[in-house]
Amino acid sequence: MLIIRQMQVSSMAVFAYLVGDSDTGEALVIDPADNIDGILATAAKNNLQIKYIVNTHGHVDHISGNKEMKAKTGAPIIIHEGDASMLGHTPPMLLQMFGAEDSPPADMTVKDGDTISIGNISLKVIHTPGHSPGGMCLYIKGFVFTGDTLFVESVGRTDLNGSSASQLFTSIREKLFALPDDTQVLPGHNYGRTNTSTIGHEKKYNPFMR
Repeated sequence: MLIIRQMQVSSMAVFAYLVGDSDTGEALVIDPADNIDGILATAAKNNLQIKYIVNTHGHVDHISGNKEMKAKTGAPIIIHEGDASMLGHTPPMLLQMFGAEDSPPADMTVKDGDTISIGNISLKVIHTPGHSPGGMCLYIKGFVFTGDTLFVESVGRTDLNGSSASQLFTSIREKLFALPDDTQVLPGHNYGRTNTSTIGHEKKYNPFMR
């Protein structure tokens, strides 16, 4: 059975996600930005062992807990090949600004259409460039983890180095909005009126996508 736990873990309102298979006890964690002990406690409470650390993109506010999480679990770090060069190369000024530790390098990279499996559960990689060159979302029937591509009634920033507004809107319209309307949107930040949304709701009400 699929287990999903959403956790707000940092002062930047980052959502980390624990995704697990209750039958096998295998799990992965998406964007463990902070509160690593809290994430591990949630995993233990659900009898899950973290097999992978997955980053939706390489920005410091999402990768700052990678080092501690890897040290405590031994789990390899996975990121899209387009953002892999960011890991281990966060500018010192940003690390100081966020009070963060840089991530170790990626252990594995993925590309569009790949799958990441834990137990009997597989998440499909959807490459959604725009917020960053290697931004990605993860899809399993009924749910999509959207990182900083799509928020609740909002979208990711495109004023950063490597960002592209045209790519972001294309990613959302052609890839995310192609998913079933009842797919639950699980965003990378708690920026909306609610913690989650649906693809159908975002098609109808997201003011940036009209």
